[in-house]
Amino acid sequence: MGKAARDQSVRDRIKAQREEQQHRERLRRVATITAAVVVALGAIGAGWWYAANGSKPEEVTQALAPVTASPDGSVVMSVAGVEKPVLDVYEDFQCPACKAMEETSGATIKNLAAEGKVKVVYHPITIFSQEVNGGVTRANSLRAGAASRCIPGGTPWVKFHDRLFKEQPAETVEGFKLEDLVAWGKEAGVTSAGFETCVTGQQKASEQVDYSTKILQGAQLSGTPTLKLNGTEIGNDVAFKPAELRKAVLNAAK
Repeated sequence: MGKAARDQSVRDRIKAQREEQQHRERLRRVATITAAVVVALGAIGAGWWYAANGSKPEEVTQALAPVTASPDGSVVMSVAGVEKPVLDVYEDFQCPACKAMEETSGATIKNLAAEGKVKVVYHPITIFSQEVNGGVTRANSLRAGAASRCIPGGTPWVKFHDRLFKEQPAETVEGFKLEDLVAWGKEAGVTSAGFETCVTGQQKASEQVDYSTKILQGAQLSGTPTLKLNGTEIGNDVAFKPAELRKAVLNAAK
């Protein structure tokens, strides 16, 4: 190898190392922001959170809109023919703030989709870095996210989605154990022949990591949960207030 080739090889390695470091730094910043939100929620308590927002959650009042799992890992919930407005929901099953939003606004999102007022696109991602709580938090998130990918859509996916938030473990302990994920899936109505093997073998784990990385880089998220309506991020003063969220979606539908 000539000197020019060796120099180019060195430059390429340095460039690759810098890009990898930048990527890790982006993930670290996102994880830090999310962890700060978690601490804040823990400090104020769920009751105070709801009271401060003056928002009473809706109840799911009708059958769900059709639910379809996309090849990339996103999941669409929409009445046939409804293409806009689009509500993107970025969430992590291990994120306490995401659980709080699901408990507050989850029914509103489902109802609006069933009413044909919005096309909902769920983006279950793993946002935590390896460093958080010694990697326990990330491992929990990854197991849950990968397991959700083993369900080919439909009502069972939504029931499993909701069950994951209901059973969300504390961030400092191991949770979302494989045998529990399988049991919850079956209770949700999953009948796919390969579901159990897919979950216990974590066959979708690498896809979950790749998709999460793509979303974190492309969607420019500052943390989870994040709602975007027609591509514009919705503030927490709307996302955590069912009445305000409904109003925003209906206005966007005009």
